Amino acid sequence: MSRFVIGLLFLVVWFAITGSFTVANGLFGAGVAALSLFLIRHQVRESETYWGRIPAIVSLALLFIKELALSAWAVAMLVIRPRLALTPGIFAYPLTVKSDFEITLLANLITLTPGTLSVDVSPDRATLYVHALDCSDVEATKRSIAEGFERKIMEAFRK
Repeated sequence: MSRFVIGLLFLVVWFAITGSFTVANGLFGAGVAALSLFLIRHQVRESETYWGRIPAIVSLALLFIKELALSAWAVAMLVIRPRLALTPGIFAYPLTVKSDFEITLLANLITLTPGTLSVDVSPDRATLYVHALDCSDVEATKRSIAEGFERKIMEAFRK
C-alpha cells in the first residue's frame, strides 16, 4: 500500500480521536502520521499499489467512527445510571489476522473504542487478550470484533 494512503488513513483516525478539525491539529496530526509511517516503513512496500483498496480502507475508517460513537454512548449510559451493574473482565480473542501490521491495527482499534482495551497478544500471535468493561456476553463481543474490525482489516490490507 502506498505511504500516502496510509498517511491519509492515519490522519483521518487522528481527526476522529481528537475531534478537532483545525488547521493546527491537522498539521500536528500529519506530523504524527509521518512519524508513524517512519516507524512502520519496513512493513509498507511502496512498489505495491492498492488504489483499488481505497474504498475498503474508507469503509474501515467509517466503521471505526461508527463504533467509536456507539461505544462512547454506551459507556456514557452505563456511567450515568444510578446503579453501576457491570461485569468487567478479560477474554481471549482468537485472531484471524496474521501480519504484525494487521494485529497491531486491530489491537489499536479495539483500544481506541471506549469500553474495551487490548491487553496482550500471545507469543504465537494467535490470541489477543481484551479487557472489556462489560463481559456479560463475551461471545457477542467476539462476534462483533470478527464481523466488524477484523473482517474490514482483512478486506483492506490482504493481498
